Amino acid sequence: MNAVDRFEEGSPSWPVTRYLDKGGSALQDIPSALDDRQTLAALYAAMVRTRTFDQKAVSLQRTGRLGTYASSLGQEAVSVGIGAAMDPADVLLPAFRDHGAMLWRGVTMTEILQYWSGDERGCDYAGPREDFPVAIPVASQAPHAVGVAMAFQLRGEKRAALCILGDGATSKGDFYESINACGVWNLPAVFVINNNRWAISEPVAMQTAAETLAQKAVAAGIAGVRVDGNDVVAVRHVVGRALEEARSGRPQLVEALTYRLGDHTTADDARRYRDDAEVSARWQEEPVLRLRNYLVARDWWSKADEEALIRQVREDVDGAVEAYLALPPQPPAAMFDHLYAVLPPSLAAQRALLEDGDG
Repeated sequence: MNAVDRFEEGSPSWPVTRYLDKGGSALQDIPSALDDRQTLAALYAAMVRTRTFDQKAVSLQRTGRLGTYASSLGQEAVSVGIGAAMDPADVLLPAFRDHGAMLWRGVTMTEILQYWSGDERGCDYAGPREDFPVAIPVASQAPHAVGVAMAFQLRGEKRAALCILGDGATSKGDFYESINACGVWNLPAVFVINNNRWAISEPVAMQTAAETLAQKAVAAGIAGVRVDGNDVVAVRHVVGRALEEARSGRPQLVEALTYRLGDHTTADDARRYRDDAEVSARWQEEPVLRLRNYLVARDWWSKADEEALIRQVREDVDGAVEAYLALPPQPPAAMFDHLYAVLPPSLAAQRALLEDGDG
């Protein structure tokens, strides 16, 4: 058994919630609130949209029109399920491959492309104004989630902070300190671990001796559960339930088991540290086809539906890319923007020198 397989199911004490098997057949009754064509078709469409956007972003990077980019290929069910589970008033604190949740919550494709091109205006969302920007430093968003959740508690607001982290983030002190603080203060926060089995080139089994990542919740005194991260129905249901608990002052930890089908980022070559056979096997579990098979089996999705969706999604993506490429480049002085509400005198002087051409 290799380092990846050892972590597949973990301890019997930490079962994995799933409703659809890898082929898309139902393993148990779908939660009644989710088992209708409109709801499941919306989840499916969001995953297709996320994957299509993702493919285009990688293409832009490869042709020199976008900076380094982190693909979400194979992990669409985690982010889409999270986005669908959240209330509009909740606050999302994403990591760097959670485009599906961001898009669901109203961040535009053009804004995401701006961010990955180094344009800070891409973090100034027109939609979810209080959602946090993408966190690149690993686990740095976890303490931020504590602060957001504490603000909700102090204001007496029935809202939750939802923080998405990778498996590698659970080895950082930021993560442990954050879940500990939430447990001590009963803060309305949910931490979702996007366990894609690889922290860059390090498999999860080499990061921890724990049988699961969910059980790390025990030391913090909070609830921990596991879910099949390639089953968007299960993610939507489990995260939705966790958010309900969190809004009542019971913080939660959810471990979503998925797999990173692509490279860590466009600056990585995963073939250097994992076998093609391993990746090929994981393609059999990917989330988009899984849900489509279920919809087709229920006569809730047709070839015409698929063709119409693909046309619409491609049109949306192409329009967002055109808008992104048409944006004028930022002037050098823009590096001083988005730092402070009022720029300190020392930096204001530097900006003035740059604008005058003397910097």
